[in-house]
Amino acid sequence: MSPVLEATTPVSEVSIESVLLDADLFVKYASPDKAFKLLRESIERSPRSIPLREKMRDISIKQKNLNEAAKQCLALVSLYIAREEFDLAYDRLQEAKLLDPRISVAPGLEAIRRARRPDIVDKRDRSPQKVRTDVTFAGNLGYVSIFDAVQVIENAKMTGLLVLKSDLHLASVAFNEGKIVDAECNGNNGVKAFREIIELNSGTFEFSIAETEFPVVINVTSNTNFLLDVLTELDNERAEKQGLRDTSLEKF
Repeated sequence: MSPVLEATTPVSEVSIESVLLDADLFVKYASPDKAFKLLRESIERSPRSIPLREKMRDISIKQKNLNEAAKQCLALVSLYIAREEFDLAYDRLQEAKLLDPRISVAPGLEAIRRARRPDIVDKRDRSPQKVRTDVTFAGNLGYVSIFDAVQVIENAKMTGLLVLKSDLHLASVAFNEGKIVDAECNGNNGVKAFREIIELNSGTFEFSIAETEFPVVINVTSNTNFLLDVLTELDNERAEKQGLRDTSLEKF
């Protein structure tokens, strides 16, 4: 077989199983570099192979190669979206952010939201959303408000990512030692995103601990004051719009 053909021929399912086994053996016998080389070559030949990328992600995490792990997580997001496995796509996106706080999850969240096509979701289907149990803190926004969730995180001074899911929203709020430092929602980030998030009252939330702090986009001295300020601004804007609407009606 010519080198060109060999380099472009996709890896078969049988070959993938062999690659995964060999990669594990390389790691077991203290040769992680050989495992990385084998997986990179295989991924180049079969870039849409989820098992290969999951193995690369897994070994990268174990070998503390967090940049490579985050890279594979982002690649897996697209692959899982294509297969309509949205929960797995969301998990890998969240993991990428935890591995590398510099990553913006906004594009991924928007891609998942669009792929789910919430515009055709049957609103009569109100079956309870599943809440994961493998995270630090999780719940249903119908019973635990965003205020309560933020307070728990603040009191425990935890650093991590609070992710929120509803029919029409996929969002996240980053915390450093309990303080809100960033937010992303439907393509927006910072305060603009948080203004959307604060009004969510349905869906689920999950909080996962991060080993490193996130870049500070929102600078607050008190989460409570920040939340109240945002709510006050929203209420004032609504009142102002209502006043303008009433004034317009009076003209008629």
